[in-house]
Amino acid sequence: MFERKAACARNAAAGAFAVIVAGWSSCAWAASTGTMPDGALLGPGWAVPFAGILLSIALFPLIAPVLWHRHFGKIAAAWAIAFLVPFAYAFGAGAAAHSLAHAVIAEYVPFIVLLTALYTVAGGICVRGALHGSPRVNVALLALGTALASIMGTTGAAMLLIRPLLRANDNRQHVAHVFVFFIFLVANAGGSLSPLGDPPLFLGFLNGVSFFWTTRHLALPMLFICAVLLAVFYALDRYYYRRPGEEREASLDPSPDSIGIAIEGKRNFVLLAFVIGLVLMSGLWKPGIVFDVAGTPLALQDAVRDAALVVVTLVSLAITPRTARTGNAFSWAPMQEVAKIFGAIFVTIAPVVMMLRAGEHGAFAQVLHLVTGADGRPIDAMYFWATGILSSFLDNAPTYLVFFNLVGGDAQVLMTAGATTLAAISAGAVFMGANSYIGNAPNFMVKAIAESRGVRMPSFFGYLGWSAAVLIPVFLLTTWLFF
Repeated sequence: MFERKAACARNAAAGAFAVIVAGWSSCAWAASTGTMPDGALLGPGWAVPFAGILLSIALFPLIAPVLWHRHFGKIAAAWAIAFLVPFAYAFGAGAAAHSLAHAVIAEYVPFIVLLTALYTVAGGICVRGALHGSPRVNVALLALGTALASIMGTTGAAMLLIRPLLRANDNRQHVAHVFVFFIFLVANAGGSLSPLGDPPLFLGFLNGVSFFWTTRHLALPMLFICAVLLAVFYALDRYYYRRPGEEREASLDPSPDSIGIAIEGKRNFVLLAFVIGLVLMSGLWKPGIVFDVAGTPLALQDAVRDAALVVVTLVSLAITPRTARTGNAFSWAPMQEVAKIFGAIFVTIAPVVMMLRAGEHGAFAQVLHLVTGADGRPIDAMYFWATGILSSFLDNAPTYLVFFNLVGGDAQVLMTAGATTLAAISAGAVFMGANSYIGNAPNFMVKAIAESRGVRMPSFFGYLGWSAAVLIPVFLLTTWLFF
């Protein structure tokens, strides 16, 4: 049985990379013989496929979970086709091919390759043993995960620590709050200091934002939010911990406390360092060599980074003990879902980006007016909340890209003259992805894993109640202090 599962995992990995290579190759031969239309010529109807895929992500898991689970790939592909076919008819096959090539080569391949590498490497590190889930230990685990999130990604840090946290607290009666705050901190706020931390920031990095820009400009808001959340969590956890009957009898503890903690798959820490080094390399090494692939510029450093990340992923699969991945219940299903859905997102967002870049002359001029003052300057607080609210119920990565382009889309300008606005957009996307289960990919993953271990997690609307009571006041203070 195990051999068959392992073979399926290897086949899934090979299939995922085959899809990436095939998508890249198909775009390479699709020469762009047409010209891209001016964004000012596009009406709001061109945003329907993008809105459709985002609403599908938000609503189908709630109203038709079985249908979504079985056919989300087909639904995503249908929305992509709903954009590409009319676009080819209206502006020519060349323009559609160019749009597809840019989405795949410049954005999708780098995005999915990095996520796959982080997911695979982190999934090969298994922490064994059980600590005692006291308030101090829980705060320490949450703080550790928060710190690791910007290094190994919110998904990687969440997958690394969720199971040790579950084992530490399996003798307690009230534990749902532990995993709610785990989502707040480890799966979201902690990933705000580097492009490795959260997908929105990596998209910014791909669009020209320097690697350490977010570290410098989001460090203070991140430290403030995380310090407040950890303090609130400690007070709440201490309250529950001191209640009579909170802890089960030792004989009923599913996983008694261990003498020590053991880590299996330690070689993946070396591979994690390689991942960090490769992303840094692509931001610092600028040889000036650029290839033209189907009308899309591909820099040498980016091609080297992505190819090396594929190698790192395959090496992790080869050298990680099988028991480590088994201990983590490692599965390719989450990455397959992300790969299919984000493929459609990157394709359908193209006309939205074109309209946003048209500014006052585009279909979204009214949105620009809402976040712009009478003097023509952007209102940082409005960008923080507008990005954050949409990131709460749509996916935070494409939401970041929408507002990044709404404010001009020029990374060099945004990192200097528009630094406060870019910081507001980045903070809104990363921090407020915690407001709902669908704001960021790790949120649902943590919920599913916790429920599989018997934790009664809040419902969708119950979780919204937690975020309204805890996060919204913290974000209001953050707005007042920083934006």
